[in-house]
Amino acid sequence: MLMSLDQFVFGLETAAYQELQRRTSWKHPTTPRVGSRPARQFTGAGDDTITLSGLLAPNQFGKLQSLTELRDMADAGDAYVLVDGAGRVYGAFVIEGMSEGQTLHTKDGTPRRIDFSIELTRVDDGLLKKRTEPAKDGAQ
Repeated sequence: MLMSLDQFVFGLETAAYQELQRRTSWKHPTTPRVGSRPARQFTGAGDDTITLSGLLAPNQFGKLQSLTELRDMADAGDAYVLVDGAGRVYGAFVIEGMSEGQTLHTKDGTPRRIDFSIELTRVDDGLLKKRTEPAKDGAQ
């Protein structure tokens, strides 16, 4: 297992990514000042985004259905826990975007090679707890 996004496991059987890029930012809004540089104040964490890009070759590794499953997860709009194969928990992430490029098509139009990219953005971990905690009144 390379990584899992909730119950979806990235790997050779599903969708193995070849590259992980992460961008983390912090907020430092500015206030203009006369005769000097703007004043900056640290106000907290900004965006934390991860882009996973990889390749599927359905006859050799990966499944075309994996991208459909990820799109269905994105359509739900839920936050999912992102954990790597070493057990490191990254936090709660939503799927903000996906792209794919299909090449080497068979006679019926089935691609033999699919390059994909998935953009994940971290959200407040509290969004995850709301989704997984049982109702307080005992109702499921």
